[in-house]
Amino acid sequence: MFYLRGCGRWVAASFTKQQFPLVRLSSDSAAPRTPHFDVIVIGGGHAGTEAATAAARCGSRTLLLTHRVDTIGQMSCNPSFGGIGKGHLMREVDALDGLCSRICDQSGVHYKVLNRRKGPAVWGLRAQIDRKLYKQNMQKEILNTPLLTVQEGAVEDLILTEPEPEHTGKCRVSGVVLVDGSTVYAESVILTTGTFLRGMIVIGLEMHPAGRLGDQPSIGLAQTLEKLGFVVGRLKTGTPPRIAKDSINFSILNKQTPDNPSVPFSFTNETVWIKPEDQLPCYLTHTNPRVDEIVLKNLHLNSHVKETTRGPRYCPSIESKVLRFPNRLHQVWLEPEGMDSDLIYPQGLSMTLPAELQEKMITCIRGLEKAKVIQPGYGVQYDYLDPRQITPSLETHLVQRLFFAGQINGTTGYEEAAAQTESCPVARLECSDMISQVQAILLPQPSVAGTAGMHYNTQGVIAGINASLRVSRKPPFVVSRTEGYIGVLIDDLTTLGTSEPYRMFTSRVEFRLSLRPDNADIRLTLRGYKDAGCVSQQRYERACWMKSSLEEGISVLKSIEFSSSKWKNLIPEVSISTSRSLPVRALDVLKYEEVDMDSLAKAVPEPLKKYTKCRELAERLKIEATYESVLFHQLQEIKGVQQDEALQLPKDIDYLTIRDVSLSHEVREKLHFSRPQTIGAASRIPGVTPAAIINLLRFVKTTQQRQAAMNESPKTDQCLRNADRLQERQL
Repeated sequence: MFYLRGCGRWVAASFTKQQFPLVRLSSDSAAPRTPHFDVIVIGGGHAGTEAATAAARCGSRTLLLTHRVDTIGQMSCNPSFGGIGKGHLMREVDALDGLCSRICDQSGVHYKVLNRRKGPAVWGLRAQIDRKLYKQNMQKEILNTPLLTVQEGAVEDLILTEPEPEHTGKCRVSGVVLVDGSTVYAESVILTTGTFLRGMIVIGLEMHPAGRLGDQPSIGLAQTLEKLGFVVGRLKTGTPPRIAKDSINFSILNKQTPDNPSVPFSFTNETVWIKPEDQLPCYLTHTNPRVDEIVLKNLHLNSHVKETTRGPRYCPSIESKVLRFPNRLHQVWLEPEGMDSDLIYPQGLSMTLPAELQEKMITCIRGLEKAKVIQPGYGVQYDYLDPRQITPSLETHLVQRLFFAGQINGTTGYEEAAAQTESCPVARLECSDMISQVQAILLPQPSVAGTAGMHYNTQGVIAGINASLRVSRKPPFVVSRTEGYIGVLIDDLTTLGTSEPYRMFTSRVEFRLSLRPDNADIRLTLRGYKDAGCVSQQRYERACWMKSSLEEGISVLKSIEFSSSKWKNLIPEVSISTSRSLPVRALDVLKYEEVDMDSLAKAVPEPLKKYTKCRELAERLKIEATYESVLFHQLQEIKGVQQDEALQLPKDIDYLTIRDVSLSHEVREKLHFSRPQTIGAASRIPGVTPAAIINLLRFVKTTQQRQAAMNESPKTDQCLRNADRLQERQL
């Protein structure tokens, strides 16, 4: 047994799979094997908490290692969850019994469904969250989860052993080494390091090493991953300044009120904790030409504009917006940070100008003429690992039983605030002075390293499930592109990779009419219960009831048929044509915008009245009716994709040396790096040609036929021997 960072000697260790790279090793054969856990999760951010609780729900003894227990549940940037695309992910995490949706329903201060003018397939559930309340509720949940132990500590290194011969990988992780030299052993390890891998806080022209303000970055762990052969990249993110609430003139701004009634995130909740009339409003303002002028005149102070480190494309800094889209007005949403918070978050104003210029810019904006900046905006840079180095289960190709989740895979944080950090120097202020100033303001508040949008929660729950399944030697739990937004997210990362922080959109999803927020429980809860064991009995029974109720309701609606004229008499407001000669089903009438289950039940009380008692069931029947005709055709397309996904590629195939398939050198390199598990995944890798896919398909079928023949051969030989004996007896 070895760990990478030892007693001052360099050793080359030989493993059974591939030659291990020359790294610093130290024998640990005499080390005590206690403490020992099934799963260790490194990092207590959003991905880490979801991973740890998912592993524990699956029955694994789990250890969550975090720098500070009191920072669990911190919301580092914009205190919000959900949005277009992100709301879908929240529903899917909840369908697998994840935490964030339930905690948001207990902690929100403003609930809103975005995209209402479009169909329900692309509605985006979103909520502003009370930072303090969310943190309290999350810590209460984490610290009371059965089988989950939480410990403060920083991980410096990984303990590695020889690989399992039946799996790919050059070595196997078997535990971690903490900064104090102590070791903890485990069967699986999950890294959710956020911005801690060689993290750098950027303030002015100076850089301050930090995973977040007040915490040291993880240097040793980053070096270990590099020595293991992982391809490492560099990304950046940032946050806007915070403004004193009492310094803003809200009376002249556009007020945004919450929905009434509020739609909860979790399938287990009928409503949220707070009434709509008690929720806090948000306000909208815009930038103007004076903002552009300040940015353009101070480009010489903006060092990150010229740097190659990539930031989020879809939530850039105000500096980037001005450069990319000149002479435009940009939205600025003023969002509350909590019920009793005195701070306002100006969503859309991520910036890293010198502090005095930030205040000058903000006071140019309507409603903010007298605004007082409490905390300046700043940026952070960090390492990430190319996500093509992980499988769809989020286990790495190089190291067995090592899983990655969150920002380490190149995904964004909160979509509103993980803005591109086009950092600027702080007008020649001493960096140490500025850091001290920001630390003094920030330390009570969540910090950047905890940033974790829904991409993180999504990866966390999948990594936690699969790390636990790996311990029990069960098949991995993989969500395909046809099953959920989770599948699209992970498939995009593992097949396409990313050179900038990845963000989920509904437009990335081919089958979004089928993968709606309303039916995530039907799609994933049943699988999560049967295949992963991560779903509670109560949630499973509720999903089963909903599924059977929907099927029964749709069947009943199809069975009720009247003439169009009778429907017009029963429901006068429906805009149905009375010239239709054929009978019209109740399900078709429900498709009209002005008709819902309540109006149908008034027209036909029996047997429809019972379907209006549950508001969620009635709303979901309406949605099912809306998409009935188009879903039939989409389901046929889904079957075609599932056939491609069913064609598994051999896990141990060596694309660089195999001679039984005709592939170009470029294609071989791309397949070798990404190691797709199916023909469908291989077809989505850029640069892998249709001709290469056809050749791969032939190879797979030929291999399967050969394997089938080999499996059949012993049976044939035995049959021949039995026949010979029978003939001898007959003679």
